[in-house]
Amino acid sequence: MARVDAEGLRIADGEVKVMKDPHKIILLPVITEKSTMLKEINREVCFEVDPRANKSEIKKAAEQLFKVKVESVRVMNKRGKTRRMGRTAGKKKDWKKAYIKLKEGEKMIEYFEAV
Repeated sequence: MARVDAEGLRIADGEVKVMKDPHKIILLPVITEKSTMLKEINREVCFEVDPRANKSEIKKAAEQLFKVKVESVRVMNKRGKTRRMGRTAGKKKDWKKAYIKLKEGEKMIEYFEAV
């Protein structure tokens, strides 16, 4: 028998099934020198994800969106930087970054192609 918990996750037979939209979990790719190097060497891609998402939700969302098999997921919580504009100080938002490692033999996720 399936049940739905407070966060909107459907739990059936001990397995968590994502009811959230995968497009709301994986927000955008992080394109830096480090992420490009990891993509070529380690078969890892880096994305900004929803701060409330956990590893299993990120894994299922990536598999649904990109039709690939995911080996592992690492996440980092990034603290927003304090910025000043003259006298007034502000703060950028806190965000979460996920490194998604693909299994051997899977096609690489192509989110940006430069000519």
